[in-house]
Amino acid sequence: MNISDILQGSGGIEAMANQLGITPQEAERGAGALLPSILHGFGQRAQPDAASGGGGLEDVLGQLGGGNLAANVTSPGPTEVDKGNKILGHIFGSKAVSRQVAGEAAPAAGLDPAILKKMLPILAMLVGGYLSNRSREGGSGGLGGVLGSIIGGLAGGRAGGGMGGGLGSVLGGMLGSKL
Repeated sequence: MNISDILQGSGGIEAMANQLGITPQEAERGAGALLPSILHGFGQRAQPDAASGGGGLEDVLGQLGGGNLAANVTSPGPTEVDKGNKILGHIFGSKAVSRQVAGEAAPAAGLDPAILKKMLPILAMLVGGYLSNRSREGGSGGLGGVLGSIIGGLAGGRAGGGMGGGLGSVLGGMLGSKL
């Protein structure tokens, strides 16, 4: 399972590019640089919090629209970016972490951190919508199982460029101590 192909096939990359006034290639580079942090954040919050009685990320995504999150981004109407910001708040905990993620991804993406900050909620909605759909379709282990298969597929992914290349080392090196 290649997240780059999923985002391109769904029209997500094109939609982000149009909304942000950048080229699809720039949108793909930005998404590739941001995805490791987003996937890590999703992975950290995928399981329900038994201690607090919280339902976890799956409940949050459901309350915000589930699979319709991605459709909101790719539809011709305006994207409800506040939903993406709510997802980011849940997975990162603060705006400061979102700013840090955008700042650290900027050199790899070759884009201004301000563009990446705007891209983060849109990308979170695309990923959240995709995960919600896959989980609802009976992905084994619920949201956590779907995430595991995506991360596992990318970690062993292709050696060349694109979003999938080198994600395992990025996850291990960049995220191990950050979030």
